[in-house]
Amino acid sequence: MSAPPPPHRLRRVGLWSCGLVVLLSTIYYLRSPVLAGLATAWIINDPPAKADAIVVLGGGLEYRPFAAARLFREGVSQRILVTQPELSPTAQAGLVVPEFDLARQLLLTNGVAPGAIQALGTNVTSTRDEALALATWVRQNHARSVLIPTDVFHSRRVRWIFSRTLRGTGTQVHVAAIEPTRYQSTNWWQHEEGLIGFQNEVVKSAYYHLKY
Repeated sequence: MSAPPPPHRLRRVGLWSCGLVVLLSTIYYLRSPVLAGLATAWIINDPPAKADAIVVLGGGLEYRPFAAARLFREGVSQRILVTQPELSPTAQAGLVVPEFDLARQLLLTNGVAPGAIQALGTNVTSTRDEALALATWVRQNHARSVLIPTDVFHSRRVRWIFSRTLRGTGTQVHVAAIEPTRYQSTNWWQHEEGLIGFQNEVVKSAYYHLKY
């Protein structure tokens, strides 16, 4: 039969166990302010500023065109650029309306004049493709500033890749963070979409920094 552990070792294990319980309890009770603060540190949200164009990126049809239309009505810019994503197989088959057409229709029904809407790029498939298309546009139009409304967690990657791609053009990139409809930056960890969205953006941002 093995001898029982000495008392000092038992006391050490007991202290470590108590410390771990205290640490886990503290993390649990402080999770809301910590996680909300983490989101705040991640999100890029520039002050409102006049721009030569507002850029509507692909995806996010439930909030990006609406935010762009609101900014247009507020007089931030008289021009909205809508990226043209690659057609999905269902759009190619004529079964659904192409994303560009849907975004344009949403802008029109929310107070944007038809002449203010312009297409940007062709068959773009990523945020970097959109940044490259915008770089071409700003050079051709001598734009000095652009405003990109996008969802909160996407905002950091947008700022990084657009600023990097437009470097040397003299164009300032402003990003307006949009709170999603199904969760907010103050409770994102309580919703599956928020957890997935934050996790995906951390991974994608790391990938972009490594690749570009």
